[in-house]
Amino acid sequence: MDELTGFVTEFGYVALGLPFVAAVLAPLLTRVLKSHSTWILALAPLAAFLIFLQGVFEVADGTVHRWGFSWIPSFDIAFSFRLDGLSLVFALLVTGIGTLIILYAGGYMKGHRDQGSFYTFMLLFMGAMLGLVIADDLITMFIFWELTSITSFLLIGFDHTREKARRGAIQALVITGGGGLILLAGVIAIREFTGLNSLTAILESGDALRDSPYYAMILILILGGAFTKSAQMPFHVWLPNAMEAPTPVSAYLHSATMVKAGVYLLLRMHPALGDTTLWMTILPAFGAVTLVVGALLAVRASDIKITLAYTTVASLGLLVMLIGVSSETAIVGATLYLIAHAFFKAGLFMVAGSVDHGAHTREIDRLGGLGRHMPLTFLAAILCALSMGGVTPFIGFLAKEEIYHALEYPTAYHIAILVAAIAGNALMFAAAFIVGLQPFVGPKPAGIEHPHEGGLRIWFGPLVLGVMSCVAALYYGLYHELFSSPMASAAYGEPVAIDIGWIPHLNLAFALSCLTALLGIGLYIVSPRLRSGIASSLDAIGWGPDRGFDQLMRGLVRFSFKVTGIVQSGRLDYYMTTTVVAVVAAMLGSMWWAGAFPTVPAYPTNIHFHEYIVLGLLLVGLGAVVVAKNRLTAIVSLGIQGFATALIFLLQGAPDLAYTQFMVETLSVVILALVMTKLKLSPSDHRPLREKLPDATLAVLVGLAFGLFLLTVVQRPFDDTLSQFFERYSYAIAHGKNIVNVILVDFRSIDTMGEIGVVMVTGLAILALIRIRIAGSGRREVKSLEQS
Repeated sequence: MDELTGFVTEFGYVALGLPFVAAVLAPLLTRVLKSHSTWILALAPLAAFLIFLQGVFEVADGTVHRWGFSWIPSFDIAFSFRLDGLSLVFALLVTGIGTLIILYAGGYMKGHRDQGSFYTFMLLFMGAMLGLVIADDLITMFIFWELTSITSFLLIGFDHTREKARRGAIQALVITGGGGLILLAGVIAIREFTGLNSLTAILESGDALRDSPYYAMILILILGGAFTKSAQMPFHVWLPNAMEAPTPVSAYLHSATMVKAGVYLLLRMHPALGDTTLWMTILPAFGAVTLVVGALLAVRASDIKITLAYTTVASLGLLVMLIGVSSETAIVGATLYLIAHAFFKAGLFMVAGSVDHGAHTREIDRLGGLGRHMPLTFLAAILCALSMGGVTPFIGFLAKEEIYHALEYPTAYHIAILVAAIAGNALMFAAAFIVGLQPFVGPKPAGIEHPHEGGLRIWFGPLVLGVMSCVAALYYGLYHELFSSPMASAAYGEPVAIDIGWIPHLNLAFALSCLTALLGIGLYIVSPRLRSGIASSLDAIGWGPDRGFDQLMRGLVRFSFKVTGIVQSGRLDYYMTTTVVAVVAAMLGSMWWAGAFPTVPAYPTNIHFHEYIVLGLLLVGLGAVVVAKNRLTAIVSLGIQGFATALIFLLQGAPDLAYTQFMVETLSVVILALVMTKLKLSPSDHRPLREKLPDATLAVLVGLAFGLFLLTVVQRPFDDTLSQFFERYSYAIAHGKNIVNVILVDFRSIDTMGEIGVVMVTGLAILALIRIRIAGSGRREVKSLEQS
């Protein structure tokens, strides 16, 4: 049932707005309190977390909280939000882990000169991610989606003095921004087909969407946005390169927030778009490849953060693969693993930052024996690594058991996915202990001097997440009732009850878990040789998506130079010809496409003698322009033709238009004559006929196009709706009797003001040029006097 009142709905705007308010205050607080400002800034996400926590019991009972207001009624766009099991868990992860990350950043970024900007970017990203996961309107969700891309660009490129940081930020923005454009097309397609923007209504129209002829197009577009955001092969390259960001950014963006945005979108749209052959083919294929390749690259890496980045890629592949299977147990496995991954991955990233902070290196081969010097960090690392490895009693074990339950079917489809899951999980098991165990055991290398434990804010976050990974598994009944079951129910589209616990049962799923652990231990033991072997294989291959991205960007730059060279040739005649040809093609092409060419009009019989005289004057002026041997004669003749046109306007009862035409023609003749004298052109055009012929042809085409277009317009039935509106309301609303003036200064006031602004800017530019010319003349005169 939907709930439109209550604590969460009343304070929903407050929870969403708190990160944005804190982002505005961050520079001031940091300037006053330095790194201690994070104790205050962390209160914003903490308060939002507590607000959302109030809705846990109601959501567990099936309540869906909804709130919002109409934003753009004409397009049925609302600034609306919903809180069900899926969005609630994401909101709690965003704000809960966000609180720990802000505190962690206070210790990690201590003494950095740009702390204020960093906290502002982090909190803006937090607010954007929070808005994304609770939005109930597609357009609102897309706006927050794009805001996460922009703020992540600022965070990844925070250390903008380093080339690698700039490249990583640009790469992330290009890939996720491009995916955002694809997603926008999908959003528009859904809106066009269903006429709906509300996710609540769209999810109820799932059968109609799946049966529509546009389903494949809509699905591909939605997947394009999700795959780029959630780093599926081959779009995964931005995520490892984003490790150039400070560790708090990596710990937050690549555990529970940005990289999960695409997964959230897939889970959210599953009831409407999922459980089809196309869905169950594309998602498992991309997910399985991403899982295995990401896990292999994780074992190959020698930097702790890069290892964790590739395990994130692998985990995202696993999630997409499970969502693609579409069964109830697969969706349950995906939701359990999503929560577990957010906990252990955020913790391990913070551990990596703590190791870098205490030992001044993240290179695995140069680390060892840190457990004696950093006991709290070691404890946090081993807890998170055990959860990542799927060892009981941790929530990672619950997730892995459920994943294998979902895939234990004797079909080729499930067996292929199961093999990928076992291979990927075994490699990630090894990677977990490469990061969480290897740096802390064994002898301390000689290169590490004075390793030390960080302060409270450094080790508190990862330790809390590691402990909570265990506590949630021990109290699995409450954990499932309040969090995982409502989340899975919202994603699956039907009520789901989860009862898997931390106590193993002797079944096929447990046997597969044991097999995974044994393979993982073996891979961990041979990891040095495995690392060098994978590195050699990749070197032999040479080319990869990362290098392909660089080639694409270089090609894009070269292409832009060529296009610019063609379009911006520096020749005025080329610009004028291109513009006129485009206009003529658009007019004639649109009439041809619509089949709207006019019929031959009847010859008018009510033309008076004086009107024939004016028409003759117009033709004389036109003919004089064509045959004139002198440029000045052509300009004056053009003015005669314009004055004759103004007389026609006057005779047809349009004095305002005639007056405007008189003014324009007078100024045109004067300005053109002055320009011609200043350009110092020859008095006449000496070009041969073959060079004049294209100009003449183009002029005839322009006249023909405009003539046909005007005839088409006047032959169509006249719709006087607007005329009646302006006639009825000009005096009643605007208190003006001159309808034309009222339209200009009241109904089109903003447009008129813009036109006035353009004229003013042009006038100021001309004035500046005149002053420069006068000043230059004055300087030349002074110099001449000095020389004399």
